[in-house]
Amino acid sequence: MNTLKPTIYLFLFSFFIAAIIISCQNKNVLQLAKNGQSNYEIVLNDDAGQKVKLAAIQLQHYLEKIGSVKIPIVGQNELTEGVNKIFVEIQELPSPEQIIIQNNEKDLTIAGGNPEAVYHASLVFLEDFLACRWYSPEVEKIPQLKKIELDLPINHRYKPEITTRTVHSRLFYENHEFAHKHKVTTEAFPHYVPSARVHTFHRFMPEKAFYEKHPEYFALRGERRLPTQLCLTNPDVLQIVTDTVKAYFERYPESDVISVSQDDNTQYCECDNCKKIDREEGSQSATMVRFVNAIAAKFPDKVISTLAYQHTRKPCKTKPADNVLITLCSIECDRSAPIEEKCSDFASDLIGWKKLTENIRIWDYTTQFTNFLAPFPNLKTLQPNIQFFRNNNARWIFEQHSHNPSELFELRSYLMAKLLWNPDADVEEIITDFTNGYYEEAGVFVKQYIDHVHQELENNPDFFLYLYGDPSQAFESFLKPGLLVQYNSYFDQAEEAVADKQEVLKRVKTARLSVDYASLEAARKNSFDEFRMTEAKNGKVSVNKETMARLKNFEETCANGNIFLMNEMGYKVSEYCDAYETTMKRLQVENIALNTKVELLSKPKKYAKEDPQTLTDGSLGGSSFFANWLGFEGNDMEAVIDLGEVKEIKHISSGFLQVTNHIVFFPEKVSYSYSTDNKTFNELGVAGNPKPISKSSKVNDIEFFNINVEAVKARYVKVKAKNVSKAPVWHNAAGLPVWIFCDEVIVN
Repeated sequence: MNTLKPTIYLFLFSFFIAAIIISCQNKNVLQLAKNGQSNYEIVLNDDAGQKVKLAAIQLQHYLEKIGSVKIPIVGQNELTEGVNKIFVEIQELPSPEQIIIQNNEKDLTIAGGNPEAVYHASLVFLEDFLACRWYSPEVEKIPQLKKIELDLPINHRYKPEITTRTVHSRLFYENHEFAHKHKVTTEAFPHYVPSARVHTFHRFMPEKAFYEKHPEYFALRGERRLPTQLCLTNPDVLQIVTDTVKAYFERYPESDVISVSQDDNTQYCECDNCKKIDREEGSQSATMVRFVNAIAAKFPDKVISTLAYQHTRKPCKTKPADNVLITLCSIECDRSAPIEEKCSDFASDLIGWKKLTENIRIWDYTTQFTNFLAPFPNLKTLQPNIQFFRNNNARWIFEQHSHNPSELFELRSYLMAKLLWNPDADVEEIITDFTNGYYEEAGVFVKQYIDHVHQELENNPDFFLYLYGDPSQAFESFLKPGLLVQYNSYFDQAEEAVADKQEVLKRVKTARLSVDYASLEAARKNSFDEFRMTEAKNGKVSVNKETMARLKNFEETCANGNIFLMNEMGYKVSEYCDAYETTMKRLQVENIALNTKVELLSKPKKYAKEDPQTLTDGSLGGSSFFANWLGFEGNDMEAVIDLGEVKEIKHISSGFLQVTNHIVFFPEKVSYSYSTDNKTFNELGVAGNPKPISKSSKVNDIEFFNINVEAVKARYVKVKAKNVSKAPVWHNAAGLPVWIFCDEVIVN
């Protein structure tokens, strides 16, 4: 009997294997296509509208790409007997936005509660069930399969909780089909009156038309009325704005929403009537909500949108009317961690508005507007923020991305769209899928950079990641020169991995722009061993060749990628590169003031650590006031430079920054004088401002105030820059103190 055991075991093993094979052959699957053949047809109801038809056409198109078979689209009266069905249809569902993907035996239903939802359902089917990917308008990844099979049963139901989803990216605005694939809007303000979308007070009551004859219509600031905001308790203002809103709706009858909202400044009215209401309710939003409610009452079938922004962000006590949409803005928040952790005031305000209204639109911000191309490691905060908005009545979210290309532009646009559709999606999976799909073999190295830069920010929990910041703020944290070397190494490996794929290499080079930009700005400091603008050999100062090559590559990559802007102020890439070269040339000029002692006779404020040596440290400022500029608010700049000994002087130059929307203007003039004893000074000359401030002034600019003189002997040089003092009436910060920012003083 023992000799029979191996035979029995062999028989049982063979039986087990055969059972497995039979089981695999009978696997419960829905087979849509095999070897270019299909026993399916796509079925439309006879009354299917255009959007539902587009969903069917889209489904047919991509199934053909996947399985090399064109499945016919038929109507209900054209059904083929014995052929399985894919029904694409509207169904009556608990919510119009809900989608359903389910099987009934071998038939498949792709449905939604309205035409838009049906279209979304077809996309979800292609993405989630068949692994189609649309990474950018130009790059899609569609699997090529001999068999299109789906495991049964299929029963997918989903209702998006955020119903109006906007990512402020030109990838979506300029490529509507791409936007539709990602289920986001094709414009920033859908349903709004086109010319009245935000910051509308100046549109409804222009300064030019009303201010001179009726200053009482505008904000009282101190003892003067200024055209910065409107007086919201003036009955004439209410009537004029109401009439204007009526005219706008009549001009654009297809629009359902209009913005009645403050202009972009905090110069609100402080007259007795406005102040009384705001004090009673504990917020400047009180006068705003009462004003907007009164207008909303006149247009019950329309929506009146207003801002909870800056001074109106805090909720008041008055409940917004049912047809008032509160747009709550998170502009002040630290982006280094979730809003609930790092921006508790905003979080509290959102919860407060939730108690007052169900009509909340979030205006969130996701990039560094002063430096589009700078590293901005906030990808890990997007999900918790969107979840927080969702949990507090926000059904309409506007994510203000840069619109123009910024750091990892395609990934950011893609990820935000995915999270607006499903705030609970797996972020790590989305990012990994994107980097592997979009950058192919280089993706692993791009992902290493993303993970590393985010980890380094987490390692510096006190760092404030600001929307209006600058890379120079991070040179002691996540952009330390040593870390920049590592980040560059990732991209060196990434480029090498796809060196023979020109299109993919172009994508990698574009992704690298942020690290190149940070490296260029580190070189601007001219004090790091790893990155320098200039180098000294044999007593001669020359341009650092590696930095120059990086600048040229940066400029070329931007041009190849149609990237033209550095920031929201319209500062061009070409201007940045030209200014950078000018800075390198200035650093090569002999400067007898370099690293000499500076005594300030007027007080600086906040920036460059208020260090007077900023003026002679050999590090030249860039386009942002965070980048090595010494700032003076509302006062003149007066400084004395001690050359250490009496020297001959023939030329003096000092640089100044202008960022007009942040009240940073060039000085009216800069006067220079000299002394041998630091007591008696003699005038050397005055450099006037060639570009006085005006409405047409360039928003972002740098100007050098120079004088040439007959040779004089001096030890001390005094520089005095005359401040404009206060912003003019036409400026959005009318009456507020003006800043001047000065950097390197060059004497030779």
